[in-house]
Amino acid sequence: MAAAKVSEMDPAEAWSVLESEPDAMLVDVRTRPEWAFVGTPDLTGIGKQVILTEWRQFPGMNVNQAFVPALLDQVGTPPKKIFFLCRSGARSMEAAMQTAAELGETTECINVREGFEGDLDQQGHRAHLNGWKARGLAWRQS
Repeated sequence: MAAAKVSEMDPAEAWSVLESEPDAMLVDVRTRPEWAFVGTPDLTGIGKQVILTEWRQFPGMNVNQAFVPALLDQVGTPPKKIFFLCRSGARSMEAAMQTAAELGETTECINVREGFEGDLDQQGHRAHLNGWKARGLAWRQS
């Protein structure tokens, strides 16, 4: 079996595709506490909703073995493109690889490198150097 192929885009590139391609969607694979306390991307301005599905489940951070079925329950028919987002791009790559392996070539799986908060800066803080928030893309907090 061939390895699943996952491409990557930075957040601004992902936003552009999400905005221009009606069938593209964004899946935020972080945990419920991250969504609640750090915020989530906001796609309402382009007429879309972010799909929230944990890849690693809080608090144990074990891989969600039902991730792809849970994702498909929310979206129905797999779209042509799915973007995967986490804090920095690592968990989302794992989720994208698993989804690509299970869905095959019917859906292009794309990791959003840099993630929602991006890399740590010199002070050990995120959301300043890069990532969805630092690039000024739409987001909200509960």
